[in-house]
Amino acid sequence: MPQSHQPPVERLTAEAEESHANMRLDRFLSGVLPELSRTRVQALIRDGQVASSGATIEDVKYRVKPGESFELCLPPVADTTIAGEAIPLNVVYEDDALIVIDKPPGLVVHPGAGQPDGTLVNALVAHCGKSLSGIGGVARPGIVHRLDKDTSGLMVVAKTDQAHRALAEQFADHGRTGEMERGYLALVWGAPSRPHGRIVAPIGRHPTSRTKMAVLSEEKGREAATRWRVAETYGHSKDGPLAALVECTLETGRTHQVRVHLAHIGHPLIGDPLYGRGFKSKLGKLAGDAQTKLAGLERQALHAARLAFVHPVTGTLMEFNSPLPEDLAEIAVTFKQL
Repeated sequence: MPQSHQPPVERLTAEAEESHANMRLDRFLSGVLPELSRTRVQALIRDGQVASSGATIEDVKYRVKPGESFELCLPPVADTTIAGEAIPLNVVYEDDALIVIDKPPGLVVHPGAGQPDGTLVNALVAHCGKSLSGIGGVARPGIVHRLDKDTSGLMVVAKTDQAHRALAEQFADHGRTGEMERGYLALVWGAPSRPHGRIVAPIGRHPTSRTKMAVLSEEKGREAATRWRVAETYGHSKDGPLAALVECTLETGRTHQVRVHLAHIGHPLIGDPLYGRGFKSKLGKLAGDAQTKLAGLERQALHAARLAFVHPVTGTLMEFNSPLPEDLAEIAVTFKQL
């Protein structure tokens, strides 16, 4: 009877030095084994795939001792349970380590309970096929950062553990010490009184609505900072401009950050169903044609227009820019004509 041929189990070893004393095991292993992301290391530890002197260690917080040796077993990458789907992708750049796409509005990034298929991940599985590495232990693309379903624009996805780890570190740093940058274009109601500024306001889960985020106290929220600049203003009323195009640059990466911060300073995104509901009255004051066009906008007017990062393999600064998509450009033209 023929035997099935299983891929060999790969084994890696690491030995702690004096400088590693008392370091968490997951941090130590991901530091000395750059081909593995910290997330992957944590999964291996919890799965009982890490041992020292023959004893299995399943605690990611285990404190390392100098001279201690560790062996990691890397099981064969499991086939993904996520089916590839022939969903069109606007690929801006691609190589063996990563892929940059310009995401359309309406496309969910990850499959979930409310969206089991038809996502960006399904599209990437179909597009990249076997070139995807075992990030997290399964053959799937490594989503380094996310965009909301109805936010369009630039995203980078890792194809290898090494690329995933290097990109994740850059995104966690948000350009504080490097050249990584994430920029957005936002169409907002009204316009700030100053040409540019910086919003520093902690963000956390809304105390009564679990689908929303909110500006909270420092004790309850996480640090969040957004730089902004008014690029253009539209229309005029006794209270000032009717709307504005605002460029935003993230210094942190909190959920709904741009949406929450702009609403916090009194200029929510046009079309935002969560944070701009109080501005629906402004819609009724517009001329008929403009009112119809804005009412037809089925998403918040937010676009990830700029993305810059250092390539995880070549060390080259990669810079990408994406103009306002057609639906938002049409809204901007409509305001210009008021």
